[in-house]
Amino acid sequence: MTPLLQRLLALWIWLLAAVLCLLFLPVARSSAILLLLTITLIIGTVMLKLSRRRIKATGQLWSDLPAATYRHPVVLCCGDHGLSEAEPVRLLPQGCFIRVVDSSELQHNVRQLLQMRPGWGCQISICMSIIPQQQHDNAVLENELFALRWQIALLRRETCQALPLLINVAVAGAMTLCTAPLWQVQLAERRPQIWLDDASPRGLDEWMQAGGATAMQQYILLNSLDAWLRQHVLRVLTDSHTDVASVKPGAIMMQLQPGTLDAEHDSLWRAWLLLHTTIASAGSATDAATILPEFVLPLLPQGRGLTPRMRALRMALNAFAVSTAIALCAVAMNNQSLIQRIAFDLGHYYRIAMTDYAPKLAAVEVLRDDAKQLDKYARQGAPLRFGLGLYQGSYLHLPVLRAIGTWLPEPKPIPAPKPQPTLVRLNAMSLFDSGKSVLKTGSTKVLVNALVNVKAKPGWLIVVAGHTDDTGNVLLNQKLSLKRADAVREWIRDTGDVDESCFAVQGFGQSRPMASNATAEGRAANRRVEISLVPQADACQAPGAFPPSSQDGDGNHEEKE
Repeated sequence: MTPLLQRLLALWIWLLAAVLCLLFLPVARSSAILLLLTITLIIGTVMLKLSRRRIKATGQLWSDLPAATYRHPVVLCCGDHGLSEAEPVRLLPQGCFIRVVDSSELQHNVRQLLQMRPGWGCQISICMSIIPQQQHDNAVLENELFALRWQIALLRRETCQALPLLINVAVAGAMTLCTAPLWQVQLAERRPQIWLDDASPRGLDEWMQAGGATAMQQYILLNSLDAWLRQHVLRVLTDSHTDVASVKPGAIMMQLQPGTLDAEHDSLWRAWLLLHTTIASAGSATDAATILPEFVLPLLPQGRGLTPRMRALRMALNAFAVSTAIALCAVAMNNQSLIQRIAFDLGHYYRIAMTDYAPKLAAVEVLRDDAKQLDKYARQGAPLRFGLGLYQGSYLHLPVLRAIGTWLPEPKPIPAPKPQPTLVRLNAMSLFDSGKSVLKTGSTKVLVNALVNVKAKPGWLIVVAGHTDDTGNVLLNQKLSLKRADAVREWIRDTGDVDESCFAVQGFGQSRPMASNATAEGRAANRRVEISLVPQADACQAPGAFPPSSQDGDGNHEEKE
């Protein structure tokens, strides 16, 4: 994947994370920002490491690798391969071979190759080429093969890829009776076949019938080579070990090459021949080299056909799918939280008695806030954290409004009506003679009616006020009005057995006319005695609460109006 695609993919993942944190996750805004900063730090760290790996891998080992879109088999060649330092990569129409200088560095080479071409993991194979004629120390060979086994087992666990192993064993010399390279190939769980450069693969029986005595001698040599291979190679790779998993080859290729040189005198191959066969050979084969089996390339795993752009697109779609799933889960959690909160508010409201006015009012205020929120969502649409087709608030709006409608405010206490003063107005001419303050004989009937009103309001203050017209002297009229009021008070007190403390006597004279004194009718109306019943608390228990006027002089003094 190119650096540009990596940056675009990182930006896409960051944008998805930002949308999730800020719009969907059921966390506080501060927590969402902190989480987004953490994700940003992680993405930045990963991008920095990838950049460093890319810089480190650039220009190392192989500079002429195929493009990242290459999908043919890629074979890493270890051991006695036929690739020279001048040809570290051999590109063929059906695959390519890559030179590994030291088989002990195979693990490091595979890691670097995957850093440079991350999409090649499934199409990499490993080929171990061995020339028995050049092997002199059995312990050295076993150590090399065990190190290869350990590296392949570790790489398979680390990369989660198959990394099939190919074993290519070659012998050369006059004893092979070959004029052209010949291979016996045995793939996993298949019968061996004979491959020649100029012919299609054939079975052993067909090859031996066609080849005659020469094929029979070559077959004997191949069997000896197969026995040597199982003893010195396969045993090391497949025997059980407590620390390292066994590595079974995916293909075994035994190669016979033409030549005039036979086995070295001290090689493992010569010792094997002398011990197990009657084949005699002499000479040296130090210059012999294996021929890479190009014909096996079509049988090896190939790439999946995904270009870096397609791989980046697939990763972007996977990130979107994961973020969509997380968003849906977060929306479901948010809706569940909304339902639980409003259900709790409704239950709390209904649990409070209607007569418990203060807590009930607090609960209904909470429901009003809930109703305002639900109404806003109904009018403007629910936010994304409740949306995506999962919004459930519309089912809660009506129950909340119904609950609010059941609330009854605390009734205000109705104040008791204040008692209004009762006024009884008596015509002075019906009670007194002109200019006199002594009750007339026929005034009893009028006073009895006033007494009835007084007795109807026990405990009230009885204010008796006298009034005159403007005829005569002002001072004399005031005194006359006071005496007349006092006369009425005494009658009510004595006749009705009313306590003295319940009375207040006033004389206003001509100062408060109720009609015009310009006419006879007006003057007659102004000559009056008014009895006011005032609702005064403890009036009768507070003697002198309304003390009589200081102008209350001689009761026998009479003045003319």
